[in-house]
Amino acid sequence: MGFDELRIAGRLLPGIKYWRGIAEALAANGIEVITTSVSAVGSVEQRAEMLSRAIERRAFGKSVNIIAHSMGGLDARYMISRVHPPNVNVVSLSTIATPHHGSSFADYVFERIGRRNIPRVYKTMDRLGLEHGAFSQLTRQYMLEEFNPKTPDHPDVRYFSYGAMCNPGWWSMFWTPHRIIERVEGENDGLVSVESSQWGSYKGTLVGVNHLDLINWTNRLRWMMWELTGNKRK
Repeated sequence: MGFDELRIAGRLLPGIKYWRGIAEALAANGIEVITTSVSAVGSVEQRAEMLSRAIERRAFGKSVNIIAHSMGGLDARYMISRVHPPNVNVVSLSTIATPHHGSSFADYVFERIGRRNIPRVYKTMDRLGLEHGAFSQLTRQYMLEEFNPKTPDHPDVRYFSYGAMCNPGWWSMFWTPHRIIERVEGENDGLVSVESSQWGSYKGTLVGVNHLDLINWTNRLRWMMWELTGNKRK
C-alpha cells in the first residue's frame, strides 16, 4: 500500500513507481498484490477514508494483509481502527519505517520555522511534488496525546513492524534530518527512528538503508536516469 507514483521534481521529470520491483517480486511468488494510492495532501483521517474506499473497491469480499511504508502505516492504522472498510477482512498490518510515536524532526521543523510559516513550506513541497499532507500530525506530542490514544489496535488484526537505520554522508538529502533525529531518538533511517518505528510485534531493524531505500526507490531512480539518457535496462 502506498502512492502509485512518486514525483521528485514536480512535473519536470517522469514519476517513479512507488512499489516498483517490490510488487513484482511478491507477484512472482504467487501473491495477489493490490497497490492503492491516496492523495499526497490531506490529514491522516482524510487519507484513511480514501484508502478504505480503494481497498473496498479492489478487494471486495477478500481477506487482505496490508504492507505500508512511512505515513501510509498511520493511514492504515486509522482506517482499521476507526473507518472499518465494509466487505473486507483485514488480517494483518505490517508497517515499515512508520513514525508511530512521532518524529523529533517534525518537532524541530515546527520549533524553528514556526507554525505560521508552515503553509509556505507546504507550497514549496507542492511544487516539488513531495508529500506533506499530515506533517503537522507527526510531532511526538500529537502522536502521544492525540493519535495513539484515539486509534486503538483492532483486536482481530495482527500488527507487525520494521525499522531501519543508516549513516548517510554529508552529501545525502538525509544528512541533516538524520543528525537531528539521532540526537533525540537515536538510530534512524534519515526520517524515522528505530524507536518510533516499533508497533505491535517488532520484527527487526534493517541496517544500512535509508527511508527511501526501503521501497527500492534509490534503485528505481537510478534506472529512470539510465533510461532518460537513452539506455535500456538489461
